[in-house]
Amino acid sequence: MIRLMLLAAVWLTIAAHSPTEAAEAPRPNLVVFLADDAGWGDYSRNGNTQVSTPNIDSLARDGVTLDRFFVCPVCSPTRAEFLTGRYHPRTGVYGVSTGQERMSLDEKTIADAFHTAGYATGAFGKWHNGSQWPYHPMARGFDEYYGYTAGHWGEYFDPPLEHNGQPVREKGYIVDLCTSQALDFIDRSRGKPFFCYVPFTTPHSPWGVPDEDWQRFKDKPIAQRGTQPNQEDLDETRCALAMIENQDRNVGRVLKWLEDLGLAENTIVLYFSDNGPNSWRWNGGMKGRKASTDEGGIRSTCFLRWPAKLPKGRTVPQIAGAIDLLPTLTSLAGVTRVGDKPLDGRDLTPLFLTEDTLWPKRMLFSTWAGKVSVRTDRHRLDSQGVLFDMQADPGQTTPITAQDQETTKQLTAAVSQWRKDVLGEASEPKGAPRRERKGPGNAVDPRPLTVGYREFPRTWLPARDGEPRGGVRRSSSAPNSSYFVHWTSKEDSMVWRLAVHTPGRYAVEILYTCPEADAGSKVELAFQDRRLAGTVAPGWDPPLYTNQDTIPRPPAESQMKEFHPLRLGEMTLPAGEGDLVLKATDIPGGSVMDVRAITLTLLGD
Repeated sequence: MIRLMLLAAVWLTIAAHSPTEAAEAPRPNLVVFLADDAGWGDYSRNGNTQVSTPNIDSLARDGVTLDRFFVCPVCSPTRAEFLTGRYHPRTGVYGVSTGQERMSLDEKTIADAFHTAGYATGAFGKWHNGSQWPYHPMARGFDEYYGYTAGHWGEYFDPPLEHNGQPVREKGYIVDLCTSQALDFIDRSRGKPFFCYVPFTTPHSPWGVPDEDWQRFKDKPIAQRGTQPNQEDLDETRCALAMIENQDRNVGRVLKWLEDLGLAENTIVLYFSDNGPNSWRWNGGMKGRKASTDEGGIRSTCFLRWPAKLPKGRTVPQIAGAIDLLPTLTSLAGVTRVGDKPLDGRDLTPLFLTEDTLWPKRMLFSTWAGKVSVRTDRHRLDSQGVLFDMQADPGQTTPITAQDQETTKQLTAAVSQWRKDVLGEASEPKGAPRRERKGPGNAVDPRPLTVGYREFPRTWLPARDGEPRGGVRRSSSAPNSSYFVHWTSKEDSMVWRLAVHTPGRYAVEILYTCPEADAGSKVELAFQDRRLAGTVAPGWDPPLYTNQDTIPRPPAESQMKEFHPLRLGEMTLPAGEGDLVLKATDIPGGSVMDVRAITLTLLGD
């Protein structure tokens, strides 16, 4: 009851000053920026003296800062929590590639809510929650989509992307291109309220940034160092900060565009990141980095500006997380949530408008690779069951487990219950061997890839989502933005598990490369009892790109090249589930081909 009274009081403040005025007030626009692999310490606002981020910082100066804001240790889980307001294991997301990044189809998103409320909705950048319809962003509430749906992308300059399901390729840097598309969307949508989602692709590797940004950092001394200085690659730090400054410039482009169009006053602008830093670099002395459930792996910058309604310069000290964004943003905009699954997040609106709010105590849980940590406003119990006082010891250097056994006991019990409720794990006595459980990795998700929807006839089946068999290998250990290589035997094959929604004729295209001397292999594509044969020709053997990396990319990421389409022909597919298998029936040369993806396009019955 107290909470309901508080919310009512808050909305009286927002309405200012009468129900009639509130009803007549235009609905706010919403712009959400999401950085990829940016640490809390990557911004000048947070004390980094080596980087300049005036545009991002302005959101804090002119709005609200969530000082203790927590996301997930890696990319796709955070995105799922933002989109649904629910802990990511509940949404079906348990990995970052090979189909494990997909949100279950019965989940409803923040875009669904704004779309249903009559907003124009668009997403421009990295999606990372499913590629095939109906996992695609345009099936999850977005009217328009430009970018890439994978977990990372191997080409940042002149990148091959998609626009509303169709392949496009434009000259330029990927962040600049996606921002330009967002600006165009805002311009076209300004006659009605809009929700513009801009999930940037940086500073995620590969380490590529425009030269004008790199030149400012190329020889710059790095004075502020990470907590593991012996593991810090200073050129990676320089490149990450150069990427952040490029990103800041693009945030500035959007903010200026909103001002120029007269939209800034009534537009909510939110900025946050999806996990901790992707390299050992300065992060405010916090423990951990990306993929860690410690503070440094999951604490994110979060700034929110709405000039028409929210105070300037407010800092919220209470803990909050990505799960809170859906209930908060829909509440601020007066938009009704779509879906009836229980939310894990809270509406933070009362914290934005008054410092005297009676805010119930809470716990925020973080999980990855079977590890779970829990945070309260004061404490963190880490994944090893060690307790820290985060107010006195934000770097997690001095355990207080023995000194505060009561808190340790309470939080340990809370983690055990959360594992049971959210991860589906039964509690186990201390010291018992842990049972094997399904976790993140490179195994292909057993859920089939969905194919054949009339509203979205083109289905992209990348090597990432397939399974190499025999001697076939991925081009790198990271499946995202990889391709199949080492196809040399008739015993080799590659397999995609499909669920064909609509029976009918499909055009089949393979993105491939093949040395000219090896051209001529005969291949066969099979699904259930259907077959399509073709020949690998002509030869196409381009060199690996040399224009993509400012400094060498991590060895787990593939070096990319230009793939050409091999139009195999038409194939009639029945409805139902089965394996799509590509194999060779004759190999006159030393290899068959490298395969980036198969595309199936529904033509008709």
